[in-house]
Amino acid sequence: MADFIDYIIHGDDMQLVEIELDPGEGVRAEAGAMMYMENDIEMQTNTGGGVFKGLKRMFTGESFFITNFVHRGSGKGHVAFGAPYPGKVVPIDLVAFNGTFICQKDSFLCAANGIEIEIELTKKLGTGLFGGEGFILQRLEGHGMAFIHAGGALIKRHLQPGEILKVDTGCIVGFEKTVDYDINFVGGFTNALFGGEGLFLATLRGPGVVYLQSLPFSRLADRIMAGARKTGTTKGEQKGFSGIGGNIFGGFLGGDNNY
Repeated sequence: MADFIDYIIHGDDMQLVEIELDPGEGVRAEAGAMMYMENDIEMQTNTGGGVFKGLKRMFTGESFFITNFVHRGSGKGHVAFGAPYPGKVVPIDLVAFNGTFICQKDSFLCAANGIEIEIELTKKLGTGLFGGEGFILQRLEGHGMAFIHAGGALIKRHLQPGEILKVDTGCIVGFEKTVDYDINFVGGFTNALFGGEGLFLATLRGPGVVYLQSLPFSRLADRIMAGARKTGTTKGEQKGFSGIGGNIFGGFLGGDNNY
């Protein structure tokens, strides 16, 4: 049974979650997620159950080590964790999802001690080969609170039995275990080459709750890289033109020509 923790989510687009702990209670978090903690909070960094556990987390995009924060004082203790990029912190009560919730890799932020982070592999070979972000998922197991992060705006959908939603794989934050997940080819030569959405989409079939995000980190990173390349090219062109101009004017003023 996981520790029972209280929490407050601060902020709007750059959110953080502050966890309140009773004496002896703890919370585990991805390495580097902690923003601040009070004096009686003890930090313990380890693999969370051996080398194999650490390797499994690395396989899902997390770090090899995980950090536990345990309240060793009296009264209430507080520790806060910040989201890695603009978006929302999503509280997940695993009790409401029958002890299991599936989420996108890299989305885990923190959870009460007693929550396990496992690998959730998709069921088809084609998904593994072409699914991209949707291939390796995380499975949160236990009976307590966990917190995941969504980029940009957050959308919560309740899919009815048999209802189908086709989604860009990177836009999925997480879904409950009753939702059937698969990867399918978008179809059509023109769509595949020029649609701009990739060759494959995730297909989610209800019933169950699905969380979606408007700004996947991969999409944000692609735009930043594209902008950086464009800026670098522009600066290079400017430098080239200024160099040409300098050579021309240098030739006029350097005394090598007689006028």
